[in-house]
Amino acid sequence: MKINFKFYYKSFLIAIFIFVVEVLIATELKNIFFVRAYLGDVFVVMLMYYFIKAFFDFNPTKLIVGIFIFSCLIEFAQYFHFGELLGFKDNRIVMIMLGNSFSWIDILCYFAGCAVIFLFIILDGNKDYSSKSSNTNNHGR
Repeated sequence: MKINFKFYYKSFLIAIFIFVVEVLIATELKNIFFVRAYLGDVFVVMLMYYFIKAFFDFNPTKLIVGIFIFSCLIEFAQYFHFGELLGFKDNRIVMIMLGNSFSWIDILCYFAGCAVIFLFIILDGNKDYSSKSSNTNNHGR
């Protein structure tokens, strides 16, 4: 598998925007349960997607599936208290990032976030993110 490094300014700006939204959710909107508990999980998969797409030219569909699988693995690790097993029980930041409780609803939120990304790609015509477009029409240049 060949990994193509290519900087996408648009994806980078989207990732920064979503990161700011995530910080606002964690700090200013933390008392609004629906936003903190559910929308944060929807946005986190979108953040991962756009951050990775900012630097690498992966096939969008494969990346979305990979992010969903990764998110589910992290969620299932929470069931076994993986963060605590690794010794991060007293590290608040790491425990926030890893999470500390398993929830099927979180997996549904990850799926929703991945579905939103997929819809964005379809609506965008996949023109800015296609691996094929950067590898074809080069004619040896």
